[in-house]
Amino acid sequence: MLRLSMRKTVLIMALALAGLTLRAQTPATTPATTNSMGTANTAANPNRPISLEEAIAMALQSNLDIQIARYNPTISRYAISEAYAVYEPDFQTSYNHVDATRPGGFNANTGLIIPASRSVVDGFGAGVGQGIAGYAPSGLTYSFDGRVSEVERFLPSSHEYNSDVGISLRQPLLRGFLIDQSRALIQLSKRDLRISEDELRREINDILLKVEQAYYNLIYARENVKVQATALELASQLLRENRKKVEVGALAPLDEKQAESEVASTRAALIDAERLLSEQQNKLKGLITDKYAEWNAVNLEPMEKLVAVPATLDLQASWGRGLTKRPDLSRLKFELEKAGITLKLRKNQLWPELDLVGSYRVAELNNVGYGRAIGDLGYGRNPTYSYGVQMEIPLGNRAARARLGSAKAVKERSLMDYKKLEQQIMVEIDDAVKLIRSDFERVEATRSARAFAQEALAAEQKKLENGKSTSFLVLQFQRDLTVRSSDEIKALADYNNALAELANREGASMERNHINMK
Repeated sequence: MLRLSMRKTVLIMALALAGLTLRAQTPATTPATTNSMGTANTAANPNRPISLEEAIAMALQSNLDIQIARYNPTISRYAISEAYAVYEPDFQTSYNHVDATRPGGFNANTGLIIPASRSVVDGFGAGVGQGIAGYAPSGLTYSFDGRVSEVERFLPSSHEYNSDVGISLRQPLLRGFLIDQSRALIQLSKRDLRISEDELRREINDILLKVEQAYYNLIYARENVKVQATALELASQLLRENRKKVEVGALAPLDEKQAESEVASTRAALIDAERLLSEQQNKLKGLITDKYAEWNAVNLEPMEKLVAVPATLDLQASWGRGLTKRPDLSRLKFELEKAGITLKLRKNQLWPELDLVGSYRVAELNNVGYGRAIGDLGYGRNPTYSYGVQMEIPLGNRAARARLGSAKAVKERSLMDYKKLEQQIMVEIDDAVKLIRSDFERVEATRSARAFAQEALAAEQKKLENGKSTSFLVLQFQRDLTVRSSDEIKALADYNNALAELANREGASMERNHINMK
């Protein structure tokens, strides 16, 4: 198992999560060369040593999946800001001009002649309201407005200025008290932000797992190429020896053909191993950079070796970590909270609309001017106030009851999803722990099998030299050694992959690599 320090990645991760633009490292060459464009010329020397620590740091900086997931919390924060707009008041202003003429006439009841009249009114108004008062959780709404007008009358002639200002309040007592659609949206948006942060954390954990496994598999692929190349060399050496013996008549031509067949077979196996190595190279490159074209010709050379360090396994402790750290479980927790908020809203909407309303206004009238009309309002003369209760009772309320039933079902389903994932996490962790134990035992078994195969081949080669064996048997032992060597390397890679998989299933991949999002 590879144990590496990730202190350097903490700063990189903090910058990345802050939304800063970071450029991926340009593939290095040793020695470095540049072309006329000033960029690294990897064609001169495409070999690029890379450690697991560096691969993880580059993935945190440049992986496209992480870069995409990083936008989600930002979008959610904007959604919260939009939801809070319900607390912002509206400002309204108006101007009206009215020119009215009334005809004269005769009042038969009084016997008086009513002269014709004409009046011109210029009115200005302004107001603030329609919002929730401050951040009042009770749902109190308000409006504040004022008006001033100039009235000019002809026939008879008069001139006056009117002004008034007042405030109106509305406080829900049943429906809309403590929660309504707007305030529920704010609470839901806050949970969506936490969910988006969990999604980012899950994406980072998954990428860390993929990088670790791609790195270990790349080591395996490189070592397997060496194993297949060694097998080809052994088969070729035996073919050369057999040809010499056939030429001098000490060996039958059939043995030469068998050796030729083995050389062709091992060459095919080497080609397949090289193809696998190329695929693993590309897989790791795709995880650590967003500029694949610049890395296409680079040959990544892992700097670590595959070893199997015994792991301390505690199933109960692993379950505890999984049930507290898994981002997907945390997400379902917030989904459950969202369902509870919606259910609370739907229950509130069943109530009748019962609102306490009130208003207070003062007014002034003079024939001096606008300034006097507005200034006199401060004396509070000519007050008018009102208060009362308004009620609206829906008949049937079928839609609200249906929405309530749906909200209850959604919450119950969310709870079942949460319990299901809890159980699934425990099963996954149990499987991962058992796999680690099995893979560790397999490492020991394959190591012994490879050692025995190596000894057996050496013994059979000596027998062949002494004329007590055949090239056919030696070829069999060579094939067996190749298989056993490849099995040992694969077991080492699988063991390290299993350790990384357990950390991922515990939701602790970031902790395993000493990465902190805070």
